[in-house]
Amino acid sequence: MSTVAVILARGGSQGIPGKNLKDFCGKPLVAWTIEHARDAAHIDSVWVSSDDPEILSVGESYGASAIERPVDIADSAASSESGWLHALDALAEKGVAVTRMVAPQCTSPVRTAGDFDGALELFEAEKLDSLFSATTIPDFNIWRPQADGTLDSYTYDYRRRERRQEKGEQFLENGSFWIFIPEVLRSSGNRMDGKIGIWRQEFWKSFQIDEPEDLRFCEVLMRAYLPEATSTP
Repeated sequence: MSTVAVILARGGSQGIPGKNLKDFCGKPLVAWTIEHARDAAHIDSVWVSSDDPEILSVGESYGASAIERPVDIADSAASSESGWLHALDALAEKGVAVTRMVAPQCTSPVRTAGDFDGALELFEAEKLDSLFSATTIPDFNIWRPQADGTLDSYTYDYRRRERRQEKGEQFLENGSFWIFIPEVLRSSGNRMDGKIGIWRQEFWKSFQIDEPEDLRFCEVLMRAYLPEATSTP
């Protein structure tokens, strides 16, 4: 039985063509997440699932094993859950018995291997079935438009604007990674079910790369907060 990391990295991308292979602080974007997972003490093996042979080749060059994903579950309409279910079946065929799956997004490279290890230790200590990474957001006032064109103060009552100290904890699911047991995914078809936990991350680890300007912004964060990771030997 083992803890595996499965990184979904399809070839197509609408916001940034070839996104997963774009240079990010001197390496292909996907390489950062592979290295974080490989450096985590509690992860036994790292896999890249992709429909793109070049991504799979780059993944192998950074120490990940390849899972060839069918094109029909690798387009923009396919859910991540379909990719992870396919990966579970592929690993079973290879004789890999999965106890826990770590499912990181390679579009969230601003993190460390310690995030994975800390989350896995929490997962075990609290006997969780699933977990998501998140950031505390105590003072976010979010509005949303209604069907009639009016605005609704969705996360608070604008008529009684509370002080920051009065608000309870709120968590932003930041998309950096999830952890779940295979039974959760197979039974519910969802990455989260059963007893759910949270791995709290610093706010600067919460940003994803979806648009071209995000690359530059996340590079600034990486170089500012993790300079040792981006320094040239």
